Amino acid sequence: MAEHNPPHDAAILLENVTKRYPGPHGDVVALRGVDLSVQPGEIFGLLGPNGAGKTTTIETLVGLRRPTAGRIRVLGYDPMEQRDELRKHVAIQPQQAAVFEQQTVVELLRVWASFYPDPDTPDAVIARMGLTGSRDVRVAKLSGGQRQRLLVGTALISRPRLLVLDEPSTGMDPNARQELWDAVRDHRSAGGTVLLSTHSMEEAETLCDRVAVLHKGEIAACGAPQDLIAAHAPERELHFTVPAGTDLGQLRDTVGVSHIESHDVGSETRVAVRTRDSDAAFTLLAGPLGARRIQIKEAGLETVFRLLTGVLFHEAAVGSEADDAGFGKEPRKTEGVDA
Repeated sequence: MAEHNPPHDAAILLENVTKRYPGPHGDVVALRGVDLSVQPGEIFGLLGPNGAGKTTTIETLVGLRRPTAGRIRVLGYDPMEQRDELRKHVAIQPQQAAVFEQQTVVELLRVWASFYPDPDTPDAVIARMGLTGSRDVRVAKLSGGQRQRLLVGTALISRPRLLVLDEPSTGMDPNARQELWDAVRDHRSAGGTVLLSTHSMEEAETLCDRVAVLHKGEIAACGAPQDLIAAHAPERELHFTVPAGTDLGQLRDTVGVSHIESHDVGSETRVAVRTRDSDAAFTLLAGPLGARRIQIKEAGLETVFRLLTGVLFHEAAVGSEADDAGFGKEPRKTEGVDA
């Protein structure tokens, strides 16, 4: 008999999970011995470039694919052996879904609600997702952002214990995105757990209690966003301008400076510096170098993601290779500095 209660009461538990797909030149390994746990009441982010294994992870969690090896429990259930029972407690919002285009928003949600024994009311979900003005609009007439909010609403209507969201804020304007985030937090406050796959650095850093970075089928790092930043990207970035031709030799010799990037714009040189000692660098900038427009930027998940995967966070959806210099897209010259 399948075990019902996972160790430590985890909402999601993966133990040494491996998934292989047969290929013309041998097996393709999508997951390589993944160990992961998500606690009840967490908003947990799953990050990674295309091909990292995010989709396979989600599909094994909800019983759409059987792992080649390892153990999975979701809300205490085996996703493959107890799929019908698990479906009563898990809701998934995919990036795209086939819906009835000629139904209105409220009609579609009424249909969705009819599938569950104790659903939320359509009007409550409509208000939560900021769709009150579109209540009686046909689905075919919705904008991309409205449609995305509606898909999240179809997942929320069942009052799931576990809500799985796949890039939910795609196509949303800032106001709609904030409404989505509020709805996700409300779900957590009501006792729900959220698994969120996203390519939005801001979304992951702002919304998630913890995140896991998947890379080549393995967990490269897992923890609270600020803990990952402190562990993997303790440097700060300083951005400033100096007159063109300024000798940056003193800055290169500053202890803690690991990288300098500069490019000339007219009579000025714009410079970006990575350093562990921002105070010493700032003193030099404000004094001998006479730098202007000095800005200090804390490292974020963008930097952590790039260091762990070699891919820029915002390019992860298309699998683009990262430029290790990575301070902007203008023509530039870069220098590595040994700290």
